[in-house]
Amino acid sequence: MLSRRPLPTSANTHALYGSVWQAALPLMVLALGHTISNLVRTLPAVSADLVAQDLMVSAGDIAAMTGFYHLAFAAGQIPVGVALDRYSVKAVVSTLLGIVVVGSVFAALVQGPAGFVTTQIVLGIGCCGMLLCPLTYAARTTDPSRFALWSAVILAIGNTGMVISASPMAWLIEQYGWRLAYGLPALFALIVLVTVQLTIRPVRASHELPASVGSEIREVLKIGISPVLRGVIVLAFVSFAVMIGVRGMWGGPWLMGAKDMARVSAGNVLLVLTLMLIAMPMIVGLIERRFGRSYMLLAVGHVLAGVALVLLPAGAENGLLARVMGVDVLSASFDITLIIAFGIVISVQPLLFALGRASVEPRHAGKALSAVNLSFFVGAAIVQAASAPVNASFGLAGVLVFLGVLSMLGGLAFWFLRKIGAEDVR
Repeated sequence: MLSRRPLPTSANTHALYGSVWQAALPLMVLALGHTISNLVRTLPAVSADLVAQDLMVSAGDIAAMTGFYHLAFAAGQIPVGVALDRYSVKAVVSTLLGIVVVGSVFAALVQGPAGFVTTQIVLGIGCCGMLLCPLTYAARTTDPSRFALWSAVILAIGNTGMVISASPMAWLIEQYGWRLAYGLPALFALIVLVTVQLTIRPVRASHELPASVGSEIREVLKIGISPVLRGVIVLAFVSFAVMIGVRGMWGGPWLMGAKDMARVSAGNVLLVLTLMLIAMPMIVGLIERRFGRSYMLLAVGHVLAGVALVLLPAGAENGLLARVMGVDVLSASFDITLIIAFGIVISVQPLLFALGRASVEPRHAGKALSAVNLSFFVGAAIVQAASAPVNASFGLAGVLVFLGVLSMLGGLAFWFLRKIGAEDVR
């Protein structure tokens, strides 16, 4: 007779679910900090005109002022990475959430341009570690083979901040003004801060502190340029820049300009893109866990994302594909399909954090993740600045081709810079 595996008992089932829940709950709580970060980062998109009117400046001035958020965010990556390897994640995230509370309250009460710039700097500092904290906690408390999946879950939860900052915040601002919208992150941060105190246990990589903070900072830079991480850093430099360039800046103007879509309709397309950025990283994490091949997934995903962006102008007026099809311009469904496809394939991005974590010893996990995150946001700042003159010279089509080529080059460079045998690394 064939033997049958005994069915799990009720006690075993409860123990299994209990252990999973104990691992998931702290990471989900910490990921809410990343949700707040994405909310704060994208809030100006639906409030800039009203803020400008209230502060008696132009909308362009507000765009320049919010740039200080990104500068402070990037500048905080190395100090936060150092702090995470010296102190517990709980201590670091609690400090950052407190800073977000202060910055958000000040943003709601600010009366002039100088004050608004100051609040953007404070918020940038407070939010700069909201992704690193849950990633570092996952690196220290979960099975390394599951880190890619956990990092995808963290990013998916964090990306819901972009959903909140779209239609819900737009409605709130219409009803109650922009100041309440800027004050709400303070309430969110307080709730998360209290929850952190109740659910997160202090976890530090080592009880031995390094000789100096300066040596730790040098270690972050050393890890970032090391051969084992070089390809990851190069791809990270363009990956987030391309994604946020489409989702946060150029996707909407392209749909409204090239395809004459209404603002709300274009916003709905970007909302679907955002949903892809939320759901797909978790699916990618499951695929990587089942089949491995992180390097191949990342390279192919970014090359295909670049191809999707390069094809967008080909369907516009006088575009190559439009001429081949014998029409003046391809329908908006062509663009919608490509943008959604872009969101699907660019969602391999979280695997960069998994590779960064797997490339160093556990005690250096915070610094490695910090180096990857630093490359993400420095790249975004530089590429975003570079896209402005490209737009001035070649228009929106030129910007999309620029971003698409960057994505393809990044994917190819990453593949050629991988370490020997890396295609077999999970």
